[in-house]
Amino acid sequence: MRPLLRRLSVGLLLGLTVAGAAQARSAREDIEPAEERVFPFDAQIPGCQDADVLEKVATNFAEKEAKFWNSSMTIVSFDTIERTAWRPWGLDTYPRRFCSAVATTSDGLRRKVDYSVRESLGIIGSTWGVEFCVHGLDRDLSYAYATACRMARP
Repeated sequence: MRPLLRRLSVGLLLGLTVAGAAQARSAREDIEPAEERVFPFDAQIPGCQDADVLEKVATNFAEKEAKFWNSSMTIVSFDTIERTAWRPWGLDTYPRRFCSAVATTSDGLRRKVDYSVRESLGIIGSTWGVEFCVHGLDRDLSYAYATACRMARP
């Protein structure tokens, strides 16, 4: 029994060593920025405070509330808008800007909103789009953005 355990331990150790070497090798490889690919991204996406971005978040929020929750709740205004990250996973990923803001909803409450502006997320990938999560209103039974909108942040 012990020789079998020893062989398994040696095999596991060897596997971890090879995996570590492969990871170190990939970290040294040159990164090809998304803008230089055969089908490149241009990284020209609007900022967090852009009126079109905030309008898209508010419109999509109102549509989701009406369609899925039979609610007339809307976002009335945004303030304390800030960028939280720009391309946090490197130049070789498609461009995305992560933002947060405080939104006042039509029920008078102020809620944090985490959102991202992403290239090629719009209609059939032809333009930019947004993904968002309003804290306290991610009511989907599966918690689409996990607890406290964690999956909407970098």
